[in-house]
Amino acid sequence: MAWMQILNNAKAIPIPNPYGFLRFFSKSSPFAVKVGIPEFLIGVGNGAETHVAKLEAEIGDFQKLLVTRTLKLKKLGIPSKHRKLILKYAHKYRLGLWRPRADSMKA
Repeated sequence: MAWMQILNNAKAIPIPNPYGFLRFFSKSSPFAVKVGIPEFLIGVGNGAETHVAKLEAEIGDFQKLLVTRTLKLKKLGIPSKHRKLILKYAHKYRLGLWRPRADSMKA
């Protein structure tokens, strides 16, 4: 009975951060304010930015690019490696886990 009381009380005690400090950063990373197809592909990198003109002409809107599927990109003639990168980062962008950095947009 005493052990049950100890275990129940132990669950109510908040556990402090083992490092003793919170995660604060001196500078926040600069993100692009307006993200379009060129900014997105430049942020993805690895040669995906070579398809900016093709994607802007065929898809046109950044929101449409975020929901575009593999077959559509394949029909546009985008290589498999770049399709994988575009789809991976589009998914991360939709979830809010990734944004193109402002300093990577040196065009």
